Amino acid sequence: MVTARDLRDEGERLGLDALRALQLERLRSSLRHAYAHVPFYRDSFDKAGVHPDDCRELADLSRFPFTTKADLRENYPYGMFAVPRERIRRIHASSGTTGRPTVVGYTENDLSLWADMVARSIRAAGGRPGDTVHVAYGYGLFTGGLGAHYGAERLGCTVVPASGGMTSRQVQLIQDLKPGIIMVTPSYMLTLLDEFERQGVDPRGTSLRVGIFGAEPWTEEMRREIEERFAIDAVDIYGLSEVIGPGVAQECVETKDGLHVWEDHFYPEIVDPFTGEVLPEGEEGELVFTSLTKEAMPVVRYRTRDLTRLLPGTAREFRRMRKVTGRSDDLVILRGVNLFPTQIEEIVLRTPGVAPHFQLRLTREGRLDALTVRAEARPDASPGDRDTAARSIAAAVKDGVGVSVAVEVVDPESLERSVGKIRRIVDLRPRG
Repeated sequence: MVTARDLRDEGERLGLDALRALQLERLRSSLRHAYAHVPFYRDSFDKAGVHPDDCRELADLSRFPFTTKADLRENYPYGMFAVPRERIRRIHASSGTTGRPTVVGYTENDLSLWADMVARSIRAAGGRPGDTVHVAYGYGLFTGGLGAHYGAERLGCTVVPASGGMTSRQVQLIQDLKPGIIMVTPSYMLTLLDEFERQGVDPRGTSLRVGIFGAEPWTEEMRREIEERFAIDAVDIYGLSEVIGPGVAQECVETKDGLHVWEDHFYPEIVDPFTGEVLPEGEEGELVFTSLTKEAMPVVRYRTRDLTRLLPGTAREFRRMRKVTGRSDDLVILRGVNLFPTQIEEIVLRTPGVAPHFQLRLTREGRLDALTVRAEARPDASPGDRDTAARSIAAAVKDGVGVSVAVEVVDPESLERSVGKIRRIVDLRPRG
């Protein structure tokens, strides 16, 4: 009988000593590659007084400078590429809503590695060759759709490339094509859930057994709601285009205790978001990644801004990262109180009458900042239900977070969405 352990690839079978030796070998090679072929890294290393040959053990990586999203934007579009343009087989990019987009290139080998890592992730989530995978991440320059698509095909699955939007059609496709796995943002999965119920279809009776959710932070409360109302296993996938896309880390279905980082290709660190100091294992801080095997666009100590912690491996030898609790650049300081969107999400999720879709709007009233929580009502909520929910959310934020906010319960599906995600923070405060 073939067990789940038998299906692991060569990298997943590495023991700890062999893994650390492989990481050091690949790290030194990647640093040399970046230094030799990317002027930004050559200048950055030289200014910091370090050379790739100075990396003699993994701890030496802390001597090298960070890379930030601003660095990628300043070198737009191709300044971070380490190979000639004719070797690039695909380009992805961020939305660029806050400035220049970040552009990422992939060689043929990079695309193959990416497919391997997503295939490994789907397998760790419980997927198997022959499964049908419904991909409802957006396709295009966003890495989610195509990353999931090619990874599922690499595993030997049948792919339904549904992309995002057309929610009623998605529900029909799930009923007709009977996929066992869905890959989508958690917030859009809840939109699908509402549509199932609107159509009078029991979401617990579908063919789905596993949901692989990523592209935005989500809480344990959201996991419980999805699992209970869909009767599936809900697991987390992590990635970002600057590192490769989805498939950098994956939660294993047998434990659901954090995401195992595929450390044979992506080396993680946790640093203090203010000082940049590397923190001991187990402490919460900002997640930083160095690519170990990328050709087109190696990244050295890329600051993700995601807040989490690293813990020892369980289902795999690779270290785990806990669910991302927020982003250092999503921290809202409101009248001296620190607030993350995930804190509001926990309150919204347990409030009757509202859907798990919300947005935070920052304004300025006189000399003081003000925050309005806008939450979507459930389709069957009465005006009285909406008023009760608004009062409940405001009281829970005051009691749990320690700050007063205004609350608006708005019509269902009225908050703007992009590639399946709602923009969590809208800052309307005057600049300057």
